[in-house]
Amino acid sequence: MSAVPILDPDTLAAIAARRDQWLGQGLCTQPADRSSAESAVIELYQRAGLKQPKFAWVHSPPAALKLIAEEGLSVPPIRFAGPHHSSAAIASLRHWAGERMDKRIDGRVGHKDRHQQLIRAAVWNSLRTSLHIGVATAMRTLLPSQAPGVTWYGQQDAHWVAYYDAFRHFGFASYLKPDAEILDLQATLVGATGWWWAFDDVCVMAERPSALHTEPTPDGIHNERRLHHLDQPALQFLDGNHVFVQHGTIVPDWVVLDPTVERINKERNIEIRRCAIERIGWDRYIETAELELVDRGDDPGNPESQLELHAHPADWGRTGRVLLVVNGSRERDGQRRRYGLHVPHWINSALNAAAWTYGLSGTDYAQLVRRT
Repeated sequence: MSAVPILDPDTLAAIAARRDQWLGQGLCTQPADRSSAESAVIELYQRAGLKQPKFAWVHSPPAALKLIAEEGLSVPPIRFAGPHHSSAAIASLRHWAGERMDKRIDGRVGHKDRHQQLIRAAVWNSLRTSLHIGVATAMRTLLPSQAPGVTWYGQQDAHWVAYYDAFRHFGFASYLKPDAEILDLQATLVGATGWWWAFDDVCVMAERPSALHTEPTPDGIHNERRLHHLDQPALQFLDGNHVFVQHGTIVPDWVVLDPTVERINKERNIEIRRCAIERIGWDRYIETAELELVDRGDDPGNPESQLELHAHPADWGRTGRVLLVVNGSRERDGQRRRYGLHVPHWINSALNAAAWTYGLSGTDYAQLVRRT
């Protein structure tokens, strides 16, 4: 085995830049390159021993599943499908190509080599967090629970394509020609289309989103992104299908368009409720909902700020209290945001409630110079 090259700063920067190129494709909102996408799918069908399909293009994944249902298109679940079913055959191509590429990577750089660990974290994990977990999860909320066959995620498949591409691009591993060609076809689909579904005679292809808004993920170290838009859908398609997302939390439309105390109090999902309260502001919510003030006091960890401890509304269906605090760090606009923290019902002191959120006693919290 040849010596492993040192991961110098230039190589690290180049890997990050390559990853960000894939991220750009995963977040692309331009119309699909239908010609390139269809050519890649036809090639995959041929390599799987299938006849060339016809293509049906729609504006969104929900529209795709509607068409699939109307046309009566279906295949058995992949674990029951025979090798000649289109979904199973194409999935098998990808699976075995991945297996062989993994062996080439392990054989070239050594198991859990620094290159492997870096590319897994900086490329695979980063893009999977941003695209497959973030964007694709939001899209799935628009779909029924059961989808026929295998869903191929197109641009949101970038994480695994980029992972294998990185080893090849930077000379850390080489692949057998058939596997490299399958990787190239999948790379073409990442750059050309949204989601797609393979059937024996037809392939249903969905356009990419027409709008997709993100922000940096807090504490992300490899340019992870999360969906967010304050006033509009973070994800939208040309046919009107959309998803509102607040700082990575998928929320119902009313949270952004018409948040009210009544709706907030009826909401059982804690994260959705939090987003809705932050939308109207904790001060306004506490005043309008007429929450009982349990205790108020100065915040020793945040000079010139106060802590307020309030009882939970009865409608929340859980015992507990809300501690209203002022953020120790300033926002981008220079202001310090007020936000609420849930604390146990048995805490009667605002100081002890703040201490509890840090796992401290009230006495220890009172000695803090400043919290963040």
